[in-house]
Amino acid sequence: MQHVRLLLVTAAAFAGLALPLASQAVDVEAALALQRQNNCNKCHHMEREKEGPSFRKIAEKYKGKPDAEAKLVSHLTSSPKVKLADGTEEEHKVIATRPAKDMAQVKNLVQYILEQTKK
Repeated sequence: MQHVRLLLVTAAAFAGLALPLASQAVDVEAALALQRQNNCNKCHHMEREKEGPSFRKIAEKYKGKPDAEAKLVSHLTSSPKVKLADGTEEEHKVIATRPAKDMAQVKNLVQYILEQTKK
C-alpha cells in the first residue's frame, strides 16, 4: 500500500511540474489573430524590413536575453517613440486586446515573435 501511495505522490509531483511548461506553449492562431486585429503587418513583416523591423530581426535581437519578454511587452503596451525606416519617428501603436488590457494575449504575441528566429 505504501508503494502505491509513493507512486501516486511522485506522479502528482511530476504532473505539477509539467503544468507550467504546458501553459507557456504559444497559441499561434491567437497570436496571428491579435497581429491581424492590430494591423501589425502594416509596418512589420515576418522576414523583411518594412517601416519597422521584421519579426525575425526582433527575435534575433532579443534571443537569449532574460528580459526579452518584459521589454517587448512594455514596448507593445506603452506607446514608445520608434524610428521608422525613413528616419522619421512616431509613437508605436499600443496593442489592443479583447477584453481590454489582457496581458496574457500580449505575452502570447510576444512569445510568438520571440520564436521567429531562424531554425
